[in-house]
Amino acid sequence: MNHKMIESGNVAAALAVRLAGAEVIAAYPITPQTPLTEKLSQMITRGEMDAEYVAVESEHSALAVCIGAASAGSRSFTATSSNGLLYMSEQLHWAAGARLPMVMCVVNRGVGAPWSVWNDHQDAISQRDAGWIQVFAKDHQEIVDMTLKAFRLAELTHIPVMVNYDGYYLSHTYMPFELPDAADVKAFLPPYEYLHTLDPERPESLNTVTLPDARHDVNGVKRGGYMDIRHNLHEEMRLAMEVWEEIDADFQRRFGRGGAPIFDLYQCDDAEFVVVAMGTLANQFRDVVDRLRHEGIKAGVLSLQMYRPFPSSHIANLLQSAKGVMVFEKGLSYGNQGALFADLKSALYPFPARPTLHNFITGLGGREIRTEDLYQAVKTSCEPGNQSSPEQTDTPQWIGLQL
Repeated sequence: MNHKMIESGNVAAALAVRLAGAEVIAAYPITPQTPLTEKLSQMITRGEMDAEYVAVESEHSALAVCIGAASAGSRSFTATSSNGLLYMSEQLHWAAGARLPMVMCVVNRGVGAPWSVWNDHQDAISQRDAGWIQVFAKDHQEIVDMTLKAFRLAELTHIPVMVNYDGYYLSHTYMPFELPDAADVKAFLPPYEYLHTLDPERPESLNTVTLPDARHDVNGVKRGGYMDIRHNLHEEMRLAMEVWEEIDADFQRRFGRGGAPIFDLYQCDDAEFVVVAMGTLANQFRDVVDRLRHEGIKAGVLSLQMYRPFPSSHIANLLQSAKGVMVFEKGLSYGNQGALFADLKSALYPFPARPTLHNFITGLGGREIRTEDLYQAVKTSCEPGNQSSPEQTDTPQWIGLQL
């Protein structure tokens, strides 16, 4: 049985973490994440959640506590934003390299300096190569569902998962969503079991200094060196896409929601021009596409749900026959182009017939994203004269500059 609610995105995330049966939560407050971990602290204090809340002095320590808890066999969770995520950077790499299954919500916010408490995606984009699976939600229901599915994904693949959602646009706004019944979630998400749980009766040597070359262990079994371990993480991250799809299919059977684990499509069945975006920005483009359709332009929106591992083949199969693809993003790889755009361009490169690509940067540091500006950008990109201008694919175009 589902329970309908109207609450903030941060509360939706907290309630999902409670449903998932997280046993250790460690966090440090940072805007706009703070209400999420405050809610978890309240539920634990009131006896509504059987878990240990560890208040720490920094985000670095928060993830360190979760690393210790996961290593000891406890289902762990943390959350952060912006520079808090950057402060965790060393531990992000450690958690992924140690193959510790944990979940973290990142309430996306611009990175300082200069300071900004407003939304963009630069925090998560800057950590895209840390070895964490990254998914992006675009509404409150997806926050709930992705968080529940993320715990199962992390524990099946032994790769940590980062659930991203937009600060303020989702974290502090109120929307309706449904919470599944606790008993049904327990059936979907089995108790946490870690293969290498710390146990004095079964000692193991974990994450010591690793030699460059493979070597035999005390039992004569050949074990990989550092490079082999990194290869395994990379390959198993790629395989995680299939696991994510299987988890989503099971979730859909049990709860009636799902069906778009990698990306969510809107008006894309016959689309000649496709907008690609992540998070709430993808929702905003639905109005743009409806307007363009009314004008006879066959446009659609692809909302990317899973960013790491990057679904190259899924993207290429869908977009290679389009006339034009416009990538709009709230982050970039400085001195190059939008990170999502670069990934998408790489995925399409092997195909001789591929669409013209346009890259747009918008909304950094919470700059207002006017739907009219998005409409004009897409409509201009769809004009015949702009479908053969290679220089437009080299440098991102900025929407909303006030210089």
